[in-house]
Amino acid sequence: MPKPTRFAARGVLGALSLLALTAAPIGAVDVSGQPESASIPFTQRYQAVQRGGVVRTANSSITCTAPNSENAPSCSAARSGGPGANGDFEMYYIDEDDDLNTYNSSRAELVLPRGAKVSYARLYWGGNLLAGEQKPAEDNGRVLIAEEGGSYKQVLADTRIAHHAAGGIDAFQASADITPLVREAGSGLYTVAQINVAMGHSVAGAWGGWTLVVAYENSAEPLRQISVWDGFETIDTARKNHEITLDGLRIPERAGGRAGFVAYDGDRGRTGDTLTVRAGAGEREHTEFGLTDSANPADDIMNSTITGPGKAALTRKPAHTNTLGYDSDVFDIGPALAPGGTRATFRFTAESRSYSVGVLFVQADTRR
Repeated sequence: MPKPTRFAARGVLGALSLLALTAAPIGAVDVSGQPESASIPFTQRYQAVQRGGVVRTANSSITCTAPNSENAPSCSAARSGGPGANGDFEMYYIDEDDDLNTYNSSRAELVLPRGAKVSYARLYWGGNLLAGEQKPAEDNGRVLIAEEGGSYKQVLADTRIAHHAAGGIDAFQASADITPLVREAGSGLYTVAQINVAMGHSVAGAWGGWTLVVAYENSAEPLRQISVWDGFETIDTARKNHEITLDGLRIPERAGGRAGFVAYDGDRGRTGDTLTVRAGAGEREHTEFGLTDSANPADDIMNSTITGPGKAALTRKPAHTNTLGYDSDVFDIGPALAPGGTRATFRFTAESRSYSVGVLFVQADTRR
């Protein structure tokens, strides 16, 4: 991949950076021009009924360098999928590019089916601003992105930014519509740089990463309802669950479906966090179906992984198995989709340590 350069052409920047303010009360304002809120209720960002689906690519932006005590696990073993949470280590930026102007960068491949046409693409990024250092919040709403073979383009948040400080954590999530870029570039290895995440060590730990969610049309695929929600909600001992409901489904016989999420500060090996889905018609909902697979235990769903769907391997650079606080996972929800169902409710739970959820996206077979 050619060396990315620092700045974008103004025309592309204008297409990527939509700076409309929301109507909610304005607090601090980021360099992107967007206000910040400590929590943001989940709302539907994108919805369509079309032949096609939704894909995503993702990577973390920070990883461990060394244990912070004699009792901490090995950093190399943790990266390879062993035990360990971000608070166990000194953490430092991932930097995969050759550009001296960037201090963090990581890559991941977006794979669109043959014949797919991009309908919508949104980039999400976030992390912790407080670890061994305190990063200024002013840069929360700005990152760089480069498609395979391309140069960096600056992306500015185009909607309210989540920014929550409590309990030794200073967390944020921002996002932007980058449909023009992805529609033109298509499949390939994307590089995202300059995510505003802190390095060092603290009890709470350092974490951060990015996820690109892409809805597409493809006449060779089944008719599906595609939905993307985003917000920023913290699940902890005070608030042990959070639900998001998708209405308007028309689930046929033998329906298939997938659901994915983005979450922050999930610790591998600390059990009690789950994600379930229940589907039904009207007020009649079926038994909760726990989302789990070989990489994500049912009672430790927030275990610092970037996985799915199924056994599909996502090409990432670096490809650490334990991302130390960043989750971006996709699951099969077909078994939960009962014929005749018109709604599906997703429920996030926590028992002890907190985590924050920022994105939920779903595709479900439907009928006219």
